[in-house]
Amino acid sequence: MKTIRLGLVGCGSMMEAHASNINRVEGIEITTVCDIVRDRAVSVAAALGNDPTIVTDYQSMVDIDAVLVALPHDLHYECGLFFARRKKHILMEKPLCNSEEECLDLIRVCEEEGVVLMCGYPVPYMREIVKLKELVDSGKFGKIIQMSIWTEQLTKGPNEWYWGHTARLGGGQFFSHGCHYVDLLLRFLGKPLEGSHFGTRVGTPWLKREGTSMAIFKFENGALGFHGATWGAKGTRMGYDFQIMTEEGLLDYNRGIGEIHFYSNADLHVPGEISKTDKYTVLHRRDGAKSKDTHYEITHFIDCIRTGKRPLTDGRAALQSLRIIWKMYEAEKNGTVADLRGLGLDEA
Repeated sequence: MKTIRLGLVGCGSMMEAHASNINRVEGIEITTVCDIVRDRAVSVAAALGNDPTIVTDYQSMVDIDAVLVALPHDLHYECGLFFARRKKHILMEKPLCNSEEECLDLIRVCEEEGVVLMCGYPVPYMREIVKLKELVDSGKFGKIIQMSIWTEQLTKGPNEWYWGHTARLGGGQFFSHGCHYVDLLLRFLGKPLEGSHFGTRVGTPWLKREGTSMAIFKFENGALGFHGATWGAKGTRMGYDFQIMTEEGLLDYNRGIGEIHFYSNADLHVPGEISKTDKYTVLHRRDGAKSKDTHYEITHFIDCIRTGKRPLTDGRAALQSLRIIWKMYEAEKNGTVADLRGLGLDEA
């Protein structure tokens, strides 16, 4: 089996997370590490435990078959085109690009050059999420009534210009981080019909756009979806929590403890009376310590290069989640409900 030579571009905090997991991926060799600040590239290279070439300009990277790009959002398009035109396979950190035009052009060039283009949405590849999807798809728990995804964290980098620069982020919290979870809602709930978004900068004045985001969705199968998130959490209880209410009970994934719980046998509510606390069953428990687990998505990327199969989170799928966000931003500005018909993953 031929070893895939992988280059790393952009050595900020996200690449540091990749570097802590990437040695768990089989069949690859990290040959080149690149960052405009050489010390950052040196730091990531040291974490890898091998001796890759270190460069400060990605245009000097030649000894590679594929590249993992973790640059600021506004640099994705230019960097992606550079490698696509040189027939290098691309795993691009989310969001794919900052505009639909850039996304479509990058997708087109990759398809013309026969290049695998995959977007860095690690959540669908995480073992707990794979298990949660298997449980839902089994039919054992009945139809989904609603799915809620909540994430809370304090996100404020040392450079306020970066976080306050709309062109750099491409949008607010909903665009920059919520794209993960819009994509996930599509995978669990299917074709969207309509949706509404509300955002605020209260508590996150360092951002030009919203730092706290609430989005609701209605799907073709009657299920409802919700995504709520904040980058302004000065305290947290849930952190990341995913809940799926079904006809038979509640499936709950608590990322903090790495467990999927199933709650059932709730009391029939009688107004004025206190219901007993519902008991739960542990359906899945994380094997090992909590981490970003990004090696699962990289393993999928490498497998797609070897087999020629379409990545689960390819460029077209990634574009659909962004199209939904852009439509909901526009509807929020106009005070209307966004029409999301035609934006399911199988309609990409």
